[in-house]
Amino acid sequence: MADRENPGELGEYLKACRARVRPEQLGVTPYGDRRRVPGLRREELALLAGVSPSYYARLEQGQSRNASPQVLDAIAAALRLAPTERQHLHALAESAGRRRITRPAPVEHADPALLELLGAMREVPALVLGRRGDVLAWNPMCHALLAGHLDRDSTSVPGRRPNMTELVFLDLHTRALYADWDSKARAVVGNLRLAAGAHPDDPALAALIGKLILASREFTTMWADHRVQSCATAAYELHHPIVGTLTVTQQTLRSVERPDQTLITCTAPRESASAAALELLAHVAHQPVRDGAEVAEPEGAEVAELPA
Repeated sequence: MADRENPGELGEYLKACRARVRPEQLGVTPYGDRRRVPGLRREELALLAGVSPSYYARLEQGQSRNASPQVLDAIAAALRLAPTERQHLHALAESAGRRRITRPAPVEHADPALLELLGAMREVPALVLGRRGDVLAWNPMCHALLAGHLDRDSTSVPGRRPNMTELVFLDLHTRALYADWDSKARAVVGNLRLAAGAHPDDPALAALIGKLILASREFTTMWADHRVQSCATAAYELHHPIVGTLTVTQQTLRSVERPDQTLITCTAPRESASAAALELLAHVAHQPVRDGAEVAEPEGAEVAELPA
């Protein structure tokens, strides 16, 4: 196994966070008539964090890789980072302080406890996601709601599993499904950023990111802004090809035994039009799978074939 140096994700993240903050937001009086950089200058951030400008410059340039948790917390506080952003900063700093070791990509298997829960949720669309966003399992309702055009049994074979980020960016059915596609896309990219920071040695995760950068200009643009987002609870309006328009609340529950795996559920308020749409969808979801069954394609579009 070969070692390789961290290419500087910590510095890139700090620079991106610094660029998003305006001096006046933090009570800093800008000096100089012309600012050559967006957001805070390095010197301004160093002053707010209580570190020397030269030390902060070395940290952002990747020349210092041993920042203490106290220094990181001071920088996070100065930048007013949210808890998820602060967590990501610490993960990148820990990775920057050691050499990377390429390891074989582990094959993920759904937590048996999550599978048991999934089986009990007959009327609630739900799926289990792995740390790279691979669908490790889904129940018939979730398959019918989010990916009825795909093989329901594809999740049982590691090499054929759908990946949620790939679906959002490369599958036209999924793009047509979300009314606010941009919001969903930014959520999955932000969550993928968190996974990449937590698992910098995962070659399969790196390969997924590289594939998406080559395949989607929109992904490349969103990936470049370094925003992170922990998927928790969000409402999405869906344009479903069978039951029409409905709004579902997607909630993310994390496994205690396997924290890299999450259970995603989709619900709607009782007696709402969206709940009635889910009840209608249940009649379709629990029908036996027919060979050659297809879902109508979005008008004027062909389905993008996902890589194996």
